[in-house]
Amino acid sequence: MNETAREDRARSSDETGAVAGIGLVVAAFATTGLAVPVRDGVDHLAVLFGLLFAVGTLAVFAGRRYDLLERRYSLAGALGSLFVVLLAGYALTQGISGGADIPGLGVRIPTVFVSFLAGGTAIGIALAEYGSVPTSGLLQRTVVTARLAALALVAWIVSPLIGLLLEIPVVLVVGGLSEIQRQAVMQIGVAIGTAAIAVAYVYNTGRDRSYFDLEKPSLRAVAWIAGGVALIFLVNIAISVLFSSGGIEGAEHSATQAAQRNPELLYVMVPASILITGPFEELMYRNVIQKSMYDVFSPVGALLVSSVLFTAIHTAAYATAGPEALIASLAIVFGLSLVLGTVYLVTNNLVVPALIHGIYNAVIFASIAL
Repeated sequence: MNETAREDRARSSDETGAVAGIGLVVAAFATTGLAVPVRDGVDHLAVLFGLLFAVGTLAVFAGRRYDLLERRYSLAGALGSLFVVLLAGYALTQGISGGADIPGLGVRIPTVFVSFLAGGTAIGIALAEYGSVPTSGLLQRTVVTARLAALALVAWIVSPLIGLLLEIPVVLVVGGLSEIQRQAVMQIGVAIGTAAIAVAYVYNTGRDRSYFDLEKPSLRAVAWIAGGVALIFLVNIAISVLFSSGGIEGAEHSATQAAQRNPELLYVMVPASILITGPFEELMYRNVIQKSMYDVFSPVGALLVSSVLFTAIHTAAYATAGPEALIASLAIVFGLSLVLGTVYLVTNNLVVPALIHGIYNAVIFASIAL
């Protein structure tokens, strides 16, 4: 148990009751978001059962807030919120979004999506309440998450810009670039940008190079790499089959679409997957973001929250089709991130998830040529 967790458990039950109050408000949003389509005549079972679980979660938080239920019931609130997320997500894939107009602004809010987000937030709050986390601890976790989310966003924006800047001197030296050459320069820029931002963050937070978990893979690590590659493909297949059974196909990554239009790009993308994408994305999301969260979250909590950030940052790359396909693809990304994060957590060696990630991407790209 880290120092933050010890301090949290030492706080009074009165302070942790406030956390249940916050959960009560969030659960109310989840409940209202699903009640809107029911009010409008939608009788889909996913919406109806989602509303039922949202009301149950609301009752748990209310019971905890007013000390009518024991703390162990917070787990029931977390489970109920999980079902809200799953059912609201499924409703979204069926084209059910709900809708509420904001008076005077002409903006319509997709209330089922609000329930989806509120349900996910309620899971974290319920688990925090179960762990006796006070409001100060919840705020600390929120601040750390927001800071690391900003870090991921900065890396996502800045790294491609560095690739574009690198094109300028290259063009001046060799003249115009082919699409393959431009892709190669872009990949190098992404590597430089991601590494620079990750290293700068680590050193700016008072750490040194020992913070980076780079070790030569042992036989045990090699076994984890082999098993991780197999597991990551199984997770991909399982989630894809689950959505396909409901008639939903995932969206394709924008890079995959580019390779399909121009297969020659595979000469860059396949090796770049192993040498750049895998290592540098894992550096950022596992060694920096997930590991930084260990300071305030439990290891499992850090794994889950960092996986949410990893999934969220991939939204733009998969926004190549409708919302149903996007949700299916992001579900796969979340599952893959859980595998990578778990392997990193167990091995404490960045090389292992980096190779798993790189090999997975390389195989996906190589399959385009088959």
